[in-house]
Amino acid sequence: MTTTIHWHGLHIPASMDGGPAQQIPPRETWRPHFTIMQQVALNWYHPHAHHKSGEHTYRGMAGLFIIEDDESLALDLPRDYGVDDVPLVIQDRAFNEDGTFRYKTEDRDFILGMRGDVILVNGTPNAFFQATTGRLRFRILNGSNARVYNLRFDGDRTFHQIGTGGSLLEAPVEMSRVLLGAGERAEIVVDVSEGEDVVLKSFPHDARAVSANIEDPNDIENAPFPVLTIRAPDTPMESVQVPERLIDIEPLAEEDAAVVRKITLSMGTSGKGWFVINGQPFDMMRVDETVKLGDIEVWEVMNASPLPHPFHIHDVHFLILDRNGAEPSIDQRGYKDTILVKPGELVRLIMHCEDFADPMIPYMYHCHMLEHEDGGMMGQFVVVE
Repeated sequence: MTTTIHWHGLHIPASMDGGPAQQIPPRETWRPHFTIMQQVALNWYHPHAHHKSGEHTYRGMAGLFIIEDDESLALDLPRDYGVDDVPLVIQDRAFNEDGTFRYKTEDRDFILGMRGDVILVNGTPNAFFQATTGRLRFRILNGSNARVYNLRFDGDRTFHQIGTGGSLLEAPVEMSRVLLGAGERAEIVVDVSEGEDVVLKSFPHDARAVSANIEDPNDIENAPFPVLTIRAPDTPMESVQVPERLIDIEPLAEEDAAVVRKITLSMGTSGKGWFVINGQPFDMMRVDETVKLGDIEVWEVMNASPLPHPFHIHDVHFLILDRNGAEPSIDQRGYKDTILVKPGELVRLIMHCEDFADPMIPYMYHCHMLEHEDGGMMGQFVVVE
């Protein structure tokens, strides 16, 4: 089966990005090569085959890609991998009676995005982690095709969010929940030193379809559901404290933007495809936007549909200017490459397009509900000198 592999969140040349045109036929080999040219980040990889991204990712071809730099390695953060520094790849799956994955057997699986009723963490159902330290760092990826997770610990236990996927934050932010659309990531540090088991759950949230005719009344999001049980350490080991400062983030000034682009996400009409951007479904033969190398740009992303859409831009990393005119909350002020845009929301993003230009090979931007991407909610842009 022909597929591709995309390096989600990496700042790399378009020829190495692994978009739908960079196909890997059966029994052939693709050897991408690139230099890491970005700051500390929590990225991942997954397939990006045309009309097949959802199915191929659902079948299991995905994983984390963690970048550290000198600045992050100098911080007193938990970093004993698998002990107090733990990756959490959260995915939901539906199963057939024989234990195989059930993929897209109903219309709602396409319209809402494929969502299952079994939660896997690092591929494991009913997952638990046996803590041996009093403080844990979780690097969390929402690797589901479509589901949104509103993650909270039972008892509203607070934690410190330290990263947004595309970077660390400038300082830890005390939180009691983190909302992640498909493809989004977050890093948190939580204290479990008091010796009691802790359950990480996903709770109902406001990033839902706005029409009862679209939403599934039996969906597991209608009530809290467990994601991970943290079994308390018998005798907690020493663990580092969270530093007061993390990294410096250089701001981008809106007045320096050379271009403002308007991106509207909406449902298609008959003959136009189910999901469209600026009224057009994806066409691999069409370049939708041309970006000049070195420019700072503002993208205004409007969700004109009744469904939530996690919007992802390849290659670049953006900062959020505002959401419906309001400044982003402090836990959202790090660099990102994917942003959950709720129905009716307008989110404005600012980014610096640098390092790589290629007039022939495009990057993608799209909804990261993978069935929506496969259904047409994707565009292409090239970077030119």
